[in-house]
Amino acid sequence: MVMETAREVLVIGGSRYFGKRLIARLLAAGDRVTVLNRGSAAPPSGTVHLVADRDDEASLNSALGSRTFDVVVDQVCYTPRQAAVARRVFAGRTRRYVMTSTVEVYEYEDSIALVREDAVVPRNVPVDLGLPWHDPDFLESHYGEGKRQAEAVFSVDPAFPFTAVRVAHVLGGDDDFTGRLAHYADRIRTGAPVAVPVDNQPATYIHVEEIADFLAWTVGADFTGPVNAASHGLLDTEELCEAVAAHLPEGRTVLQEVEVGETSPFSFTRAYGMDNSRATRLGFTFDDARRWLPKAVAETLGKDA
Repeated sequence: MVMETAREVLVIGGSRYFGKRLIARLLAAGDRVTVLNRGSAAPPSGTVHLVADRDDEASLNSALGSRTFDVVVDQVCYTPRQAAVARRVFAGRTRRYVMTSTVEVYEYEDSIALVREDAVVPRNVPVDLGLPWHDPDFLESHYGEGKRQAEAVFSVDPAFPFTAVRVAHVLGGDDDFTGRLAHYADRIRTGAPVAVPVDNQPATYIHVEEIADFLAWTVGADFTGPVNAASHGLLDTEELCEAVAAHLPEGRTVLQEVEVGETSPFSFTRAYGMDNSRATRLGFTFDDARRWLPKAVAETLGKDA
């Protein structure tokens, strides 16, 4: 029996949530995994750890030395500046580059129909490296734009085969650090209003384990270009509240429509549904969001499913 040669995989970031689950899957598959971060978190056992500031080109080159990789998975690329540095540093160092992107690249696509990848073509996105991407407040308020422009930098005259995984809103796990489902639990537990837009629209979601599976599958694939990663089916705020309320029998769900002002997480004035047919055609089998939603809520709230 001939054994396949283990892949050399670099994960940039990946110290928490679905990143650490991805690393576990790669190690289980026999890959040799290197994790690069700023040193703020130790990587999982069995990996090689490199410490560098990904914003600093000299720091990256120094940490990498002469290393090359079959695949790089970039979990923490948020700006075109970061993409430009990575594009220069990893040219000639990798045979494939996978960037974790987001459904937020479609923030300007106001469509009732599920949005396909060709709604945002990276090579057509204007890039402005002069914007204040270093400013945390600017970056937070331009999250989708940062990801769009990062995709564009990698896609124009690509230095290596590149794919951007546009991830739906992620739910589940006992280590969900976002606090978004906890927001609903707190409101329902106390009977406080859950603020939603008057015209509240649904979105697509994906379970934390499923996106880890998807990224691990992408590492072993050879397709390029953007790909949507979302479970089948749309969920709205009311369904999320019902799933949370099932674990809080003494609570009360009060949806309050607001015309202006801040609304609850996962409450949208426009549809955030992604078409996952490209990934399905390429061979990935998605679960249905309504099937795993009760489990995801139970995990996050520390309850029994």
